[in-house]
Formats: sequence, structure tokens, C-alpha cells
Amino acid sequence: MSAFIIEGGHLLSGTIRPQGAKNEALQVICATLLSCEKVVISNVPNIRDVNNLIQLLKDIGVKVEKVQSDTSTYSFQADELDLNYLESDDFVHKCAELRGSVMMIGPLLARFGKAIVTQPGGDRIGRRRLDTHFLGFQKLGAHFEPVEGRSVYEISAKRLHGTYMLLDEASVTGTANIVMAAVLAKGDTTIYNAACEPYLQQLCKLLVSMGARIEGIGSNLLTIRGVDTLHGATHCILPDMIEVGSFIGMAALVGDGIRIENVSLKNLGIIPDAFRRMGIKIREEGDDLIVPHQRHYEIQSFMDGSVMTLADAPWPGLTPDLLSVFITVATQARGTVLIHQKMFESRLFFVDKLIDMGAQIILCDPHRAVVVGHDRRRQLHGGRMTSPDIRAGIALLIAALSATGTSRIDNIEQIDRGYERIEDRLNALGAKITRVP
Repeated sequence: MSAFIIEGGHLLSGTIRPQGAKNEALQVICATLLSCEKVVISNVPNIRDVNNLIQLLKDIGVKVEKVQSDTSTYSFQADELDLNYLESDDFVHKCAELRGSVMMIGPLLARFGKAIVTQPGGDRIGRRRLDTHFLGFQKLGAHFEPVEGRSVYEISAKRLHGTYMLLDEASVTGTANIVMAAVLAKGDTTIYNAACEPYLQQLCKLLVSMGARIEGIGSNLLTIRGVDTLHGATHCILPDMIEVGSFIGMAALVGDGIRIENVSLKNLGIIPDAFRRMGIKIREEGDDLIVPHQRHYEIQSFMDGSVMTLADAPWPGLTPDLLSVFITVATQARGTVLIHQKMFESRLFFVDKLIDMGAQIILCDPHRAVVVGHDRRRQLHGGRMTSPDIRAGIALLIAALSATGTSRIDNIEQIDRGYERIEDRLNALGAKITRVP
């Protein structure tokens, strides 16, 4: 495993551009399995989770090519798959290490009538059940059978049939999986309480360009009219809104004037306004965000004077992936904020590392933390820490950049799963980050 050595206390300035959206990339790449024709996807981020998924598709026989060696554009053609490999231990093992692999199930089931199911990997941030996925498949007519002698299930259906379903939760990956299964089902499928995040909207737009018939894109009520086959298409992935939010937090804490360019403002939702509630000044210029130097920033209170609360919620609410960054930013704000992480019960446990660095944080329970800001009167100090997941990892990196002294973050492969060449891009702004074995 590798580590980052971070020399804190350097102000960052300049321009940075977000990578393609990780979560969208995982969905649309899996969608290429639905057609035997070529699908071209641009703005693909060069990160571990995406690269591992691309390799997994290659392993099952998908023809993957970079359109040019120095670009982020790939073509995918799933016309000659090795279906026997899907039942191998090697395939099951690789799926278990990559959470994004779960979104292969819907396309494989829809097109070939069979898929192997195992518990996928990913961040260790608490319960992340897959019931929504499987209940949706069952409503479409699929059947589950345990495979004797192996901790996997085989899910199969001669032909999926459209139906009405009310999802038990607005799961983004669950909705994506069910939509990809339903586009080739016989008849109409109605999905109520569907996720409507920009990533899911983008997936639906790609599927429509491939010949799918989907109504209600952008709402929580989707109607899918099944078709027999899908054809090729081209698609461009949105900028990663989680990376945009991470850069806003970094610019507030250690920035001396940073421009975040080509952010796709209309797809950021309430992220900029949530940072403004923290007192952070943000200007919009075209499709760029400019975060000037913040000598001080004061957390707002509610209209009745009560303590500000930031809580995650399904889109268009605040994404849970940014709450770790908000906690770090709040450590140097003026005022107090309650961070309520509703979706995952282990995602706040990283705050003990910030407390060791000098932050004033009360972890009320696995879901809530109160942060009392230092107003820059007492800076964090460097230390040694380990990245437990992608989002906590970037939050700790931002904290280390603002701290006095030198910090070391181990297990940075977690950060690499979601952030492309992060040390090179931040060093170009004036950071002092070194990668070591």
C-alpha cells in the first residue's frame, strides 16, 4: 500500500478542472453490455474503481479500446461475450472486490437471461444492502437459486416482463440496475420512488440514445416501454459533482483564490448553497465556480436562531458523499454546525482522526456529529492517519493541507478509487504532497 506525505500550511491558487463523474461512469459502462454494437463514452475518469470495472468487462469478452491513447474516450462492444467466465471463481472474486460490478447484473439478466450474484465490495461505511436491486428483478420475473458449494446466487429469467413497482428506497444503483433490466423486458415497467440523481438521468439519456423508451427522466416516476434490442451510441460523462464539492471545501480551507472550471452548474443541485450556509463565498462565472480567499467564514444559523444542521438526503437533497468534507471545513469556521449522516452508520467514525489533529468535534452517535469551529485561531496539527474510505480520505487530505507540520495518510488506494491523480493536480496549485510506498 502507498501513503501520502503532506506538508501543511501552503495556500493553493490557480485553476482546476473536475474529472468525469465516477458514479455515472460505473453505470454507463455497465450499460454497454445491453447492446452488441459499439458504444463510445468520453470523459471517463482514470481512477481505480472505473479502471477495475473496465478490466472486468474485458475479462468477460467486451472489446474495449481507447479512441486515442492520450484521451479519456473509450469504445465498448459487447458482441462476443464469454458467458462461461461469468460462472468462474475468478469472476466472482473480482466482483466481490468491486461494488460497481453489481450494476452488471441488470444488463446481463436482461440480455442473456442469467447472472451470478455475490456481495460486492467497496467502501466500509456501514450497511449497504442490495434488497432494492433484487426485489426489483423479482418483480420483473427473475428467480434466485443458491449455487451449491459456493456463497453466490444464480439469478435467471427466460424473459423479463414489465410491471409496476414501488421501490422500498430511492437507491441510485438499485434504480440504475432495474432500469437497465427493464429496457429489454417485454411490456411496460413503471418505477415509483425511483432515484433521480444526475447520474441516473445521464444513464437514462444514454439508454434512450441506444433506442430505449423511457419517460419521466429527472423525476421519481419512470415509465419504461421495453424494446427487443438496443444499438450503439455516443455519450459524454458529466463532471464529478463530488469532486467539485471537494474542491470547494479545499478552496475555503486552504485556498488563495481558486477557479473550478466546467463544473456543469445546473447539475450541482444545492451543493454550492450548502457551502454558502457555511459562510463560504462562491462566485459563478459562466460554468465556472470561483472561490476567493476566505480569511474568515461564519456558519449561518436557522431563522429562529437554532444551530445549523446539514443532513444528507436523496436528490435533490445534499449528497452523503460530501458530508466528510463539510465536517473538515467546519473545523476552521466561525460557529457550530450539526452534521447528520442519515444513510450510513459508519461514515462519521473518521472524525477521531480530526480530533487527534486538534478539531473540536462531538460524535453524538454513529449518525451525528457536532463541530465547533476554531475560526482559524487554532489550526489543526499534522499527524499520521489511515484513509478508511474514499470520501473520508479526501477530507483527511484537505485537513492535512490546512494543518501545521507534516502529515502522513496511509491506505491512499482508497482515495485513488475516486480521485484521479489527486496529488499531481493539487501540487500544481501549490500543495506539497508526496506519494511514497
